[in-house]
Amino acid sequence: MRFATIRSGVILLGCLWFLTAGLLYPVIAAENKGKTESQPAAVEGQIQLEGRPPCPPQAAEEVCPATFGPIITDTAIPIEKGMFAIQPTFGLSFATSNLSPSWRHISAGGDFQSFGMSWKFTYGLINNLEVYVVVPYLANWASNVDEPGPRGERAASFNGIGDLNLTLKYMVVSPGPTAPAVSVIFSPTFPTGHFRHLNPGRLDTDILGGGTYAFTTGFNLSKYFKPFILYGNLWYTFQTDYSTDDVDDQGNPIARRNHPRDFVTVNLAAEYPLTPKWVALLELVSTWDAGRLVGPKANMAPTALLSCVPGIEYMATDKFSLALGVQVDLVGRNTTANVTPLLSMVYAF
Repeated sequence: MRFATIRSGVILLGCLWFLTAGLLYPVIAAENKGKTESQPAAVEGQIQLEGRPPCPPQAAEEVCPATFGPIITDTAIPIEKGMFAIQPTFGLSFATSNLSPSWRHISAGGDFQSFGMSWKFTYGLINNLEVYVVVPYLANWASNVDEPGPRGERAASFNGIGDLNLTLKYMVVSPGPTAPAVSVIFSPTFPTGHFRHLNPGRLDTDILGGGTYAFTTGFNLSKYFKPFILYGNLWYTFQTDYSTDDVDDQGNPIARRNHPRDFVTVNLAAEYPLTPKWVALLELVSTWDAGRLVGPKANMAPTALLSCVPGIEYMATDKFSLALGVQVDLVGRNTTANVTPLLSMVYAF
């Protein structure tokens, strides 16, 4: 009797367990199905492997932040097709010394200042090709000069348009994980600035142009090495012969034929984004006279100049930005050393 009672109890408990499991299983299965359907098979950036947890998201490729770009050093990536940009740049130069043929700083021979305002108009012609024109305006002042003019002038001023520049820039290598952006340029400069029939009483302030057609070709490079953005220019410039006014040993006016030297331009720049809107800038810009590849032997003294340009950039909007810097001429020969505060702004349409 006792064993029959126990056996009946066991049978009753088994029936209750079976009934309960049968009633609850559809609810549990429905809940699990809902959870399975609400969870995507593979989250974006992950690979779902059966029987394994999802892989962690892969790191995205670093995107170069938007910046103003260097003030003097040219960029490598052209403006987009159909885009248009205007960039005025203002500079006020103060002559600190002359640079002798032996690379020494000597007296400037007076107080000389120059104001430059260049307008750069850039347009994207086709994919990877831009064209830009630079129209410079110059104003020169001289005072307290050591060597006065023919009538005793010790101060003078003059202003006008400088030499116009046209540049074509085409990107031949697009930036990649390891490759830098590389572009080639061709840039003629036209002698539109005043350079002949100079007035001795204006103490050379009326020299606004070089007098020569100059043709420049070379390479621009840029690369993003987080957190720095690096730039470089390597250009070679040919200059044509030109005439200036002079006098012979008897004081008679003559036209002097000048054979200028070719020269090499080497510019380096680095940007360091401080915040999404503020960017620190440092440039080293230089020109180095060479011989002449074509034409008569050069009859002008070789010049060279190396300058440093620290600056700061501000990205006001996605279309408007500006940069402020100071160009300090460090070393050189047969030229003038200046300190030039610079302000440049760009607006893209």
